[in-house]
Amino acid sequence: MIPRIKKILYATDLSENASYAFGYAVCLANRHDAKITVLHVVEELSFFAQSMIEDIVGAQQLKTMRKEKEEKVIASIKDRLDDFCEGAKRESPNCPFVVEKTMVKTGHPVDQIVRRAEEMEADIIVMGSRGHGMLADVTMGSTSRRVLRRCKKPVLIVRLPEEIGR
Repeated sequence: MIPRIKKILYATDLSENASYAFGYAVCLANRHDAKITVLHVVEELSFFAQSMIEDIVGAQQLKTMRKEKEEKVIASIKDRLDDFCEGAKRESPNCPFVVEKTMVKTGHPVDQIVRRAEEMEADIIVMGSRGHGMLADVTMGSTSRRVLRRCKKPVLIVRLPEEIGR
């Protein structure tokens, strides 16, 4: 049986490699007429750091700061998607993919990626990895390695080519 790919979860840390991996998500979406959900996870502050900041700025101000950060990250992701789409339009008259949703979540990246993939019933997760050179197998990227181990969904981990990573 050939699997149907209709929902793609693209997990990004907004790095150059993650941007490169987005090309693979777009290719899959274009070939399978699938929709892409973009997920960026902002790691939570440690309890100690959070309590120190709350003592300085107050709980309400910290909440406001988090909301502003989330809005900036969403705007940054949308700008990058627009740039990517413009590049894709030069190669193809219509932008060949649909970003259904952009999510920014706070928490542990692995937990959030696995949870969101299950919640949205993603058919595949696409994400980048930073592993290079002789230690690539060991240093595949702790987040991508843990997602691969914990997730029941297929995971496509895209390694940045050496010529781009230099």
